[in-house]
Amino acid sequence: MNVEEVERVRALLKELNEETLIARLDAFLRFNEGLETKKGEDYIRLSILSFLEGLLMSLKIKYPENRKIKELYEEIRAKRAELDELLRKPKMQNIQ
Repeated sequence: MNVEEVERVRALLKELNEETLIARLDAFLRFNEGLETKKGEDYIRLSILSFLEGLLMSLKIKYPENRKIKELYEEIRAKRAELDELLRKPKMQNIQ
């Protein structure tokens, strides 16, 4: 599955010389390969965006002054929240 934000985060990790996190990102992506047909493409995209959001949150703590991290975090957080809302099941309304 191609999620454009993955490459942007990977480039940022390379810039920060965070090779261990690149390896973890690649392992997570391999783990999710092929699951689109079982779980659905949007569900896997949500999973990947959630992982990226967590990764960037950790980087924000490690590099508190890095503006690129903050901007990318906010962008991915917003996309993840939007997709999460889209995938939520509507609540049943009480019938009166």
